[in-house]
Amino acid sequence: MATRMTTGGVSTCTEAGTEKYEKFQMGIGRRKRTLVQYDYRHPADGELFSCVKPTLDECRTARDKWLTAKESKEDNR
Repeated sequence: MATRMTTGGVSTCTEAGTEKYEKFQMGIGRRKRTLVQYDYRHPADGELFSCVKPTLDECRTARDKWLTAKESKEDNR
């Protein structure tokens, strides 16, 4: 699969606080599914969140859950 989101297997989402995503199809013959590859770079520490889901909204929901868990983890320090 050719992708503009990775170079040599490394995410091209390098700026803190940014997101990148692209749709791709996966499957054999007529049984193809469209999925979204999603990367988000955290603005404070630069940690990368990455996922693959059927829609962009589901990716952003997963990112929001990750951010909430990350914030609560940092508050407990």
